[in-house]
Amino acid sequence: MSSKPASSAGSTAATVNGGISFWYAQDGLPGPREPLPGDASADVVIVGGGYTGLWTAYYLKKAAPFLRITVLEQKFCGYGASGRNGGWLYNGIAGRDRYAKLHGHDAAVRLQQAMNETVGEVVRVAAEEGVAADIHQGGVLEVAYTPAQLARLKDFHATELFYGEKDRELYGARETAERIRVADAVGSAWTPHGARLHPVKLVKGLAAAVEALGVTIHEQTPVTEIRPKHAVTPYGTVRAPYVLRCTEGFTASLKGQRRTWLPMNSSMIATEPLTAAQWESVGWEGRETLGDMAHAYMYAQRTADGRIALGGRGVPYRFGSRTDNDGRTQPATVEALREILVRLFPSLAGVRVEHAWSGVLGVPRDWCATVTLDRSTGLGWAGGYVGSGVATANLAARTLRDLVQYDSGQAGPTDLTALPWVGHRV
Repeated sequence: MSSKPASSAGSTAATVNGGISFWYAQDGLPGPREPLPGDASADVVIVGGGYTGLWTAYYLKKAAPFLRITVLEQKFCGYGASGRNGGWLYNGIAGRDRYAKLHGHDAAVRLQQAMNETVGEVVRVAAEEGVAADIHQGGVLEVAYTPAQLARLKDFHATELFYGEKDRELYGARETAERIRVADAVGSAWTPHGARLHPVKLVKGLAAAVEALGVTIHEQTPVTEIRPKHAVTPYGTVRAPYVLRCTEGFTASLKGQRRTWLPMNSSMIATEPLTAAQWESVGWEGRETLGDMAHAYMYAQRTADGRIALGGRGVPYRFGSRTDNDGRTQPATVEALREILVRLFPSLAGVRVEHAWSGVLGVPRDWCATVTLDRSTGLGWAGGYVGSGVATANLAARTLRDLVQYDSGQAGPTDLTALPWVGHRV
């Protein structure tokens, strides 16, 4: 592992730190939408303009075009985790083991199957709506490079098979090297249920698709309190039979929600574009999303423009459930992530880290992602994704759609409303 000081070659000296994320630096900030002009009414009001809120608006409006839907966002759509994540569209979901204990193995298998299908659903809708989000469906490759990691990898692989994955594969050292040349790799496991994407291009395209359907989006409109049939902001109150909270790691800022989910931070770096020779030394022609079996988790992707974007845990918690300042992360975290990059790919020791940033994610105390609609109050919420929200947000949104339609008498219960994470409380 490299121990170069911050001023050395390949260091963070010229690194842009913050600015929300590299994805925004590359694709540009969105044009501002108008804040809420005053008191208003709707059929459904959605608090939060990230993936969960936008997908929920999308599916509700597609299912029931007559619904008046308003999305309220405190900064701009995709300001939070939806615009800062690692671009891992994959089938992981937080809390599966616990749901198996609470509801039985078959229920957990159904939840996993729904997540497997969600990857293809996001790819399908993005294509249908013309959202060019640099999606490449190469699956997910988890690599082991120590004996301890290999043991964990085999256990992980067996567990995924136990939960119904029939199309995943386990590789030895030689087969792993044929896919990617991680130093000292002794094995890997691959699932087809994953894709790389550009997070900001997805959230921008989704917001545009939602508006084209007739959904109203108000940005620069922080919601300070949610109560039955009311979403309260400094500019006025939106009244609606259904108020859906889709605020993930920023939930603690809402009145009465400070202890609901713990906001934890994950940080990322993006390299400069690699040369053809450097890519030859790395391999990675399948452009799988890449993880490992280290206790300190790592996630990476090969971007559409030939960089490596790699992330891991940054400052895990800010006192008082505070969130970050526009994505800036600690220099020590940037250096630690660069050292992981060089540990994986020693040939890239001199590669410059061009951008570093961080984002906040929502962590329930039992690490279980949930989706709920309280039929007595009309209040709903989804989240607690623990870093697996790119795909999970889509499944949560379709489930919220079904719950609202069932409650309003527009449809009956569905396979999604019967999944074990529905209605779960810590």
